Amino acid sequence: MKAYIINAPQLQSLQKRLGAFLAWLICWAMWIYLLIPLVTLTSWVLGDKKMINEMRWFGGYKSLLELLQIYLMTLLVMAGLWFIWVIYRTLLTRVVKPATQIPVSDKEICEFYQVKNPELQNCRHAQLVTVFYDDQGHIVELVDHISS
Repeated sequence: MKAYIINAPQLQSLQKRLGAFLAWLICWAMWIYLLIPLVTLTSWVLGDKKMINEMRWFGGYKSLLELLQIYLMTLLVMAGLWFIWVIYRTLLTRVVKPATQIPVSDKEICEFYQVKNPELQNCRHAQLVTVFYDDQGHIVELVDHISS
């Protein structure tokens, strides 16, 4: 298997790292929140004496049904919030995109990526290109494999 993903977390900004950590934390909290009722239900069904007494104390299967309704409503609210977030992000990206594209010359591309013009032209006409990066994310070498 080839690694198509550039694994260079040092190139991420602090804001992106904190955002990724926050998303990771929220997802794990939701996952644990969703698993706790299943663990309780499983131990009750398997006949755990402590859980049976606790279920009787809290009202038996009627309270379980009420908890499952709350559980379902929570799932629906979370799905709704996620759907609203997706729509918001979609609308936001449409607004941010520029209306017109500014043409960029080959010289500007070569200067920005620090590659030579002949390498750029060879890679443009190739069907398969391998790009090698250094630890800082800069292009070290371009190799064109199959020319058309």
